[in-house]
Amino acid sequence: MGDDNVIARLGSMKALLGIVAGAGASYGIYKLVVGRAGDGGVNRRKSAKSGTIQPGSLMDKVSGFKVVSKSDNLDPCAETESSDILSKSAASLEPRHLSMLLSLLQSSPNPEERRNVLVTLGNAAAFTVNQDLLREFGGLHIIAGFLSDPSSEIRVQTLNALNNLSMNICNQEQLKIYIPSVMQLIEMSPVNSDLQLAALRLLTNLSVTDNHQHLMKNSITLLLSLLVVSNEVLQIQVLKVLVNLSSNPDLMDDIVQAQAPASLILLFDGCTSTSVLLRLLFFVGNLRAWRPSAQVAEALRTRQDSLYCVLLDNSSQLHRKLPLLLSHPDEEVKTQVARLLT
Repeated sequence: MGDDNVIARLGSMKALLGIVAGAGASYGIYKLVVGRAGDGGVNRRKSAKSGTIQPGSLMDKVSGFKVVSKSDNLDPCAETESSDILSKSAASLEPRHLSMLLSLLQSSPNPEERRNVLVTLGNAAAFTVNQDLLREFGGLHIIAGFLSDPSSEIRVQTLNALNNLSMNICNQEQLKIYIPSVMQLIEMSPVNSDLQLAALRLLTNLSVTDNHQHLMKNSITLLLSLLVVSNEVLQIQVLKVLVNLSSNPDLMDDIVQAQAPASLILLFDGCTSTSVLLRLLFFVGNLRAWRPSAQVAEALRTRQDSLYCVLLDNSSQLHRKLPLLLSHPDEEVKTQVARLLT
Protein backbone atom coordinates (compact mmCIF):
# COMPACT_ATOMS: atom_id res chain seq x y z
CA MET A 1 0.00 0.00 0.00
CA GLY A 2 1.11 3.61 -0.46
CA ASP A 3 0.46 6.91 1.25
CA ASP A 4 -3.06 7.08 -0.21
CA ASN A 5 -4.03 3.91 1.62
CA VAL A 6 -2.53 5.18 4.85
CA ILE A 7 -4.51 8.41 4.56
CA ALA A 8 -7.66 6.52 3.67
CA ARG A 9 -7.16 4.35 6.70
CA LEU A 10 -6.76 7.35 8.92
CA GLY A 11 -9.90 8.84 7.47
CA SER A 12 -11.83 5.75 8.45
CA MET A 13 -10.47 6.04 11.97
CA LYS A 14 -12.68 9.05 12.69
CA ALA A 15 -10.41 11.41 10.81
CA LEU A 16 -7.78 11.04 13.49
CA LEU A 17 -4.93 12.88 11.99
CA GLY A 18 -7.06 15.44 10.22
CA ILE A 19 -5.06 15.06 7.01
CA VAL A 20 -6.80 17.78 5.13
CA ALA A 21 -5.65 21.12 3.87
CA GLY A 22 -4.70 23.29 6.78
CA ALA A 23 -5.24 20.46 9.23
CA GLY A 24 -4.75 21.68 12.75
CA ALA A 25 -2.84 24.67 13.98
CA SER A 26 0.79 24.58 15.06
CA TYR A 27 1.14 24.85 18.77
CA GLY A 28 4.19 25.73 20.82
CA ILE A 29 5.42 23.59 23.66
CA TYR A 30 2.75 23.56 26.35
CA LYS A 31 3.76 24.70 29.84
CA LEU A 32 1.86 23.62 32.90
CA VAL A 33 0.67 27.05 33.98
CA VAL A 34 -2.72 28.64 34.14
CA GLY A 35 -3.40 29.70 30.58
CA ARG A 36 -6.47 30.59 28.68
CA ALA A 37 -9.87 29.71 30.09
CA GLY A 38 -11.43 26.34 29.27
CA ASP A 39 -13.92 26.02 26.46
CA GLY A 40 -16.83 25.86 28.82
CA GLY A 41 -17.72 22.26 27.98
CA VAL A 42 -20.76 20.45 29.28
CA ASN A 43 -21.13 19.83 32.98
CA ARG A 44 -20.03 16.30 33.80
CA ARG A 45 -22.63 15.90 36.48
CA LYS A 46 -26.12 17.19 36.90
CA SER A 47 -26.49 18.85 40.26
CA ALA A 48 -29.10 20.93 41.96
CA LYS A 49 -26.41 22.59 44.01
CA SER A 50 -24.56 25.61 42.73
CA GLY A 51 -21.10 24.21 43.60
CA THR A 52 -19.99 27.83 44.19
CA ILE A 53 -16.78 28.22 46.20
CA GLN A 54 -16.67 30.81 48.99
CA PRO A 55 -14.25 33.68 48.55
CA GLY A 56 -11.09 33.01 50.55
CA SER A 57 -11.58 29.24 50.34
CA LEU A 58 -8.85 26.78 49.38
CA MET A 59 -9.37 26.98 45.64
CA ASP A 60 -9.79 30.75 45.72
CA LYS A 61 -6.33 31.03 47.30
CA VAL A 62 -4.41 28.15 45.73
CA SER A 63 -5.60 28.48 42.17
CA GLY A 64 -6.09 32.20 42.15
CA PHE A 65 -9.49 32.55 40.52
CA LYS A 66 -12.29 34.80 41.74
CA VAL A 67 -15.68 33.50 42.80
CA VAL A 68 -18.89 35.06 44.07
CA SER A 69 -20.58 33.69 47.17
CA LYS A 70 -24.32 33.42 47.55
CA SER A 71 -23.95 34.05 51.26
CA ASP A 72 -22.08 36.59 53.33
CA ASN A 73 -21.94 34.14 56.26
CA LEU A 74 -18.39 32.96 55.71
CA ASP A 75 -16.75 30.46 58.04
CA PRO A 76 -14.01 32.26 60.05
CA CYS A 77 -12.06 29.02 60.39
CA ALA A 78 -12.09 28.56 56.63
CA GLU A 79 -10.83 32.12 56.22
CA THR A 80 -7.92 31.47 58.59
CA GLU A 81 -7.04 28.20 56.87
CA SER A 82 -7.18 29.82 53.45
CA SER A 83 -4.86 32.58 54.56
CA ASP A 84 -2.33 29.95 55.60
CA ILE A 85 -2.62 28.16 52.28
CA LEU A 86 -2.13 31.41 50.40
CA SER A 87 1.45 31.63 51.65
CA LYS A 88 2.32 28.07 50.63
CA SER A 89 3.90 26.90 47.40
CA ALA A 90 2.73 23.82 45.52
CA ALA A 91 5.59 21.89 47.13
CA SER A 92 4.38 22.66 50.65
CA LEU A 93 0.70 21.81 50.29
CA GLU A 94 -0.32 19.52 53.11
CA PRO A 95 -2.00 16.14 52.56
CA ARG A 96 -5.38 17.50 53.65
CA HIS A 97 -5.14 20.22 51.00
CA LEU A 98 -4.55 17.64 48.27
CA SER A 99 -7.51 15.64 49.57
CA MET A 100 -9.71 18.73 49.48
CA LEU A 101 -8.63 19.48 45.92
CA LEU A 102 -9.52 15.95 44.80
CA SER A 103 -12.95 16.26 46.46
CA LEU A 104 -13.55 19.58 44.77
CA LEU A 105 -12.49 18.17 41.41
CA GLN A 106 -15.12 15.46 41.72
CA SER A 107 -17.92 17.67 42.99
CA SER A 108 -17.59 20.90 41.03
CA PRO A 109 -20.02 21.30 38.12
CA ASN A 110 -18.03 24.31 36.87
CA PRO A 111 -15.58 23.50 34.02
CA GLU A 112 -13.43 26.53 34.85
CA GLU A 113 -13.10 25.39 38.46
CA ARG A 114 -12.22 21.86 37.40
CA ARG A 115 -9.58 23.20 35.02
CA ASN A 116 -7.98 25.26 37.78
CA VAL A 117 -8.05 22.35 40.22
CA LEU A 118 -6.27 20.19 37.64
CA VAL A 119 -3.65 22.89 37.09
CA THR A 120 -3.02 23.08 40.84
CA LEU A 121 -2.85 19.30 41.21
CA GLY A 122 -0.55 19.11 38.20
CA ASN A 123 1.82 21.65 39.71
CA ALA A 124 1.75 19.83 43.03
CA ALA A 125 2.45 16.53 41.25
CA ALA A 126 5.83 17.84 40.14
CA PHE A 127 7.07 16.89 43.62
CA THR A 128 7.71 13.27 44.61
CA VAL A 129 6.03 13.52 47.99
CA ASN A 130 2.81 14.71 46.38
CA GLN A 131 3.01 12.04 43.67
CA ASP A 132 2.94 9.42 46.41
CA LEU A 133 0.19 11.14 48.38
CA LEU A 134 -2.07 11.55 45.37
CA ARG A 135 -1.67 7.86 44.57
CA GLU A 136 -2.49 6.88 48.15
CA PHE A 137 -5.59 9.10 48.09
CA GLY A 138 -6.85 7.39 44.92
CA GLY A 139 -6.17 10.59 43.05
CA LEU A 140 -4.66 9.00 39.94
CA HIS A 141 -7.95 7.37 38.95
CA ILE A 142 -9.93 10.46 39.95
CA ILE A 143 -7.78 12.67 37.72
CA ALA A 144 -7.68 10.16 34.85
CA GLY A 145 -11.47 10.11 34.88
CA PHE A 146 -11.37 13.54 33.24
CA LEU A 147 -9.68 12.21 30.09
CA SER A 148 -13.22 11.98 28.72
CA ASP A 149 -14.35 15.42 29.86
CA PRO A 150 -16.25 17.34 27.14
CA SER A 151 -13.82 20.27 27.46
CA SER A 152 -10.64 19.86 25.42
CA GLU A 153 -8.83 22.26 27.78
CA ILE A 154 -9.73 20.09 30.76
CA ARG A 155 -8.47 17.02 28.89
CA VAL A 156 -5.19 18.82 28.23
CA GLN A 157 -4.80 19.74 31.91
CA THR A 158 -5.67 16.17 32.88
CA LEU A 159 -2.90 14.85 30.62
CA ASN A 160 -0.45 17.40 32.00
CA ALA A 161 -1.22 16.35 35.58
CA LEU A 162 -0.92 12.66 34.66
CA ASN A 163 2.36 13.41 32.92
CA ASN A 164 3.87 14.72 36.16
CA LEU A 165 2.36 11.86 38.13
CA SER A 166 3.86 9.34 35.68
CA MET A 167 7.37 10.42 36.67
CA ASN A 168 6.81 8.06 39.60
CA ILE A 169 7.38 4.37 38.74
CA CYS A 170 4.78 3.21 41.28
CA ASN A 171 2.24 5.53 39.70
CA GLN A 172 2.93 4.06 36.27
CA GLU A 173 1.52 0.74 37.47
CA GLN A 174 -1.85 2.42 37.94
CA LEU A 175 -1.65 4.69 34.92
CA LYS A 176 -0.86 1.93 32.40
CA ILE A 177 -4.54 1.03 32.09
CA TYR A 178 -5.19 4.43 30.53
CA ILE A 179 -2.74 3.95 27.64
CA PRO A 180 -5.54 2.90 25.23
CA SER A 181 -7.54 6.02 26.17
CA VAL A 182 -4.49 8.23 25.61
CA MET A 183 -3.90 6.61 22.21
CA GLN A 184 -7.51 7.27 21.32
CA LEU A 185 -7.12 10.93 22.25
CA ILE A 186 -4.16 11.17 19.87
CA GLU A 187 -6.22 9.49 17.17
CA MET A 188 -9.27 11.70 17.62
CA SER A 189 -7.56 15.07 18.09
CA PRO A 190 -6.57 17.58 15.38
CA VAL A 191 -2.99 17.33 14.14
CA ASN A 192 -0.54 19.49 16.09
CA SER A 193 -3.08 20.18 18.83
CA ASP A 194 -2.25 20.68 22.51
CA LEU A 195 -4.13 17.45 23.19
CA GLN A 196 -1.83 15.42 20.94
CA LEU A 197 1.28 17.00 22.41
CA ALA A 198 0.19 16.43 26.01
CA ALA A 199 -0.80 12.83 25.24
CA LEU A 200 2.53 12.09 23.56
CA ARG A 201 4.43 13.52 26.52
CA LEU A 202 2.59 11.16 28.83
CA LEU A 203 3.36 8.21 26.53
CA THR A 204 7.02 9.23 26.50
CA ASN A 205 7.20 8.84 30.28
CA LEU A 206 5.25 5.59 30.24
CA SER A 207 7.58 4.13 27.58
CA VAL A 208 10.87 4.98 29.30
CA THR A 209 11.06 1.48 30.79
CA ASP A 210 10.00 -1.72 29.06
CA ASN A 211 7.36 -2.49 31.70
CA HIS A 212 4.42 -1.13 29.71
CA GLN A 213 5.79 -0.71 26.19
CA HIS A 214 3.89 -3.75 24.95
CA LEU A 215 0.66 -1.83 25.51
CA MET A 216 1.67 0.56 22.73
CA LYS A 217 2.78 -1.92 20.07
CA ASN A 218 -0.55 -1.84 18.24
CA SER A 219 -0.22 1.91 17.74
CA ILE A 220 3.05 1.96 15.79
CA THR A 221 1.26 2.73 12.50
CA LEU A 222 -0.58 5.60 14.18
CA LEU A 223 2.70 7.09 15.41
CA LEU A 224 4.44 6.67 12.05
CA SER A 225 1.53 8.29 10.24
CA LEU A 226 1.49 11.20 12.66
CA LEU A 227 5.23 11.61 12.17
CA VAL A 228 4.88 12.50 8.48
CA VAL A 229 2.08 15.06 8.86
CA SER A 230 2.89 16.89 12.10
CA ASN A 231 5.02 19.88 12.92
CA GLU A 232 8.52 19.77 14.41
CA VAL A 233 7.38 19.89 18.04
CA LEU A 234 5.10 16.90 17.61
CA GLN A 235 7.59 15.03 15.43
CA ILE A 236 10.17 15.22 18.21
CA GLN A 237 7.67 13.88 20.75
CA VAL A 238 6.55 11.06 18.44
CA LEU A 239 10.16 10.07 17.86
CA LYS A 240 10.89 10.03 21.58
CA VAL A 241 8.20 7.37 21.95
CA LEU A 242 9.39 5.43 18.88
CA VAL A 243 13.01 5.46 20.03
CA ASN A 244 11.93 4.19 23.45
CA LEU A 245 9.85 1.39 21.95
CA SER A 246 12.50 0.38 19.42
CA SER A 247 15.02 -0.09 22.21
CA ASN A 248 13.03 -3.14 23.33
CA PRO A 249 14.06 -6.25 21.32
CA ASP A 250 10.81 -7.98 22.30
CA LEU A 251 8.81 -5.39 20.35
CA MET A 252 10.93 -5.36 17.22
CA ASP A 253 8.86 -7.90 15.29
CA ASP A 254 5.74 -5.78 15.82
CA ILE A 255 7.54 -2.57 14.90
CA VAL A 256 9.08 -3.71 11.61
CA GLN A 257 5.81 -5.30 10.48
CA ALA A 258 3.80 -2.14 11.14
CA GLN A 259 2.35 -0.33 8.15
CA ALA A 260 4.41 2.77 7.37
CA PRO A 261 3.79 5.64 4.94
CA ALA A 262 6.25 5.64 2.04
CA SER A 263 6.73 9.38 2.56
CA LEU A 264 8.56 8.59 5.81
CA ILE A 265 11.71 8.35 3.71
CA LEU A 266 11.39 12.02 2.76
CA LEU A 267 12.25 13.06 6.31
CA PHE A 268 15.82 11.81 5.84
CA ASP A 269 16.83 15.06 4.24
CA GLY A 270 19.03 18.04 4.98
CA CYS A 271 15.94 20.26 5.11
CA THR A 272 14.54 18.32 8.07
CA SER A 273 15.07 19.87 11.48
CA THR A 274 18.32 18.66 13.04
CA SER A 275 16.50 17.68 16.24
CA VAL A 276 14.06 15.55 14.25
CA LEU A 277 16.73 14.12 11.96
CA LEU A 278 18.93 13.00 14.84
CA ARG A 279 16.08 11.12 16.46
CA LEU A 280 15.19 9.52 13.13
CA LEU A 281 18.76 8.27 12.85
CA PHE A 282 18.65 6.89 16.41
CA PHE A 283 15.40 5.14 15.53
CA VAL A 284 16.93 3.56 12.42
CA GLY A 285 19.97 2.56 14.47
CA ASN A 286 17.71 0.67 16.87
CA LEU A 287 15.89 -0.99 13.97
CA ARG A 288 19.13 -2.14 12.37
CA ALA A 289 20.19 -3.83 15.57
CA TRP A 290 17.41 -6.32 14.85
CA ARG A 291 18.43 -9.29 12.74
CA PRO A 292 15.57 -11.23 11.14
CA SER A 293 15.94 -14.79 9.96
CA ALA A 294 16.02 -15.27 6.17
CA GLN A 295 12.50 -16.70 6.32
CA VAL A 296 11.10 -13.75 8.26
CA ALA A 297 12.85 -11.23 6.02
CA GLU A 298 11.42 -12.90 2.92
CA ALA A 299 7.92 -12.79 4.39
CA LEU A 300 8.31 -9.10 5.23
CA ARG A 301 9.33 -8.28 1.66
CA THR A 302 5.91 -9.31 0.49
CA ARG A 303 4.46 -6.38 2.41
CA GLN A 304 5.67 -3.33 0.55
CA ASP A 305 4.01 -0.96 3.01
CA SER A 306 5.76 -2.40 6.07
CA LEU A 307 8.32 -0.38 8.01
CA TYR A 308 10.83 -3.09 7.13
CA CYS A 309 10.46 -2.42 3.40
CA VAL A 310 10.39 1.35 3.81
CA LEU A 311 13.54 1.63 5.95
CA LEU A 312 15.41 -1.67 6.21
CA ASP A 313 15.10 -3.76 3.07
CA ASN A 314 17.84 -3.66 0.43
CA SER A 315 15.35 -1.99 -1.89
CA SER A 316 14.75 0.90 0.54
CA GLN A 317 15.56 4.40 -0.72
CA LEU A 318 17.21 5.02 2.64
CA HIS A 319 20.39 3.40 1.30
CA ARG A 320 20.59 6.16 -1.29
CA LYS A 321 19.66 9.01 1.02
CA LEU A 322 21.98 8.29 3.94
CA PRO A 323 25.28 9.02 2.10
CA LEU A 324 23.90 12.43 1.12
CA LEU A 325 23.62 13.33 4.80
CA LEU A 326 27.37 12.98 5.29
CA SER A 327 27.60 16.58 4.11
CA HIS A 328 25.12 17.78 6.75
CA PRO A 329 26.41 20.84 8.69
CA ASP A 330 25.70 19.23 12.07
CA GLU A 331 28.58 17.08 13.34
CA GLU A 332 26.39 14.75 15.37
CA VAL A 333 24.20 14.05 12.35
CA LYS A 334 27.28 13.16 10.34
CA THR A 335 28.55 10.92 13.14
CA GLN A 336 25.26 9.03 13.34
CA VAL A 337 25.06 8.66 9.55
CA ALA A 338 28.64 7.34 9.40
CA ARG A 339 27.76 4.83 12.12
CA LEU A 340 24.78 3.59 10.11
CA LEU A 341 26.87 3.25 6.95
CA THR A 342 29.55 1.10 8.59
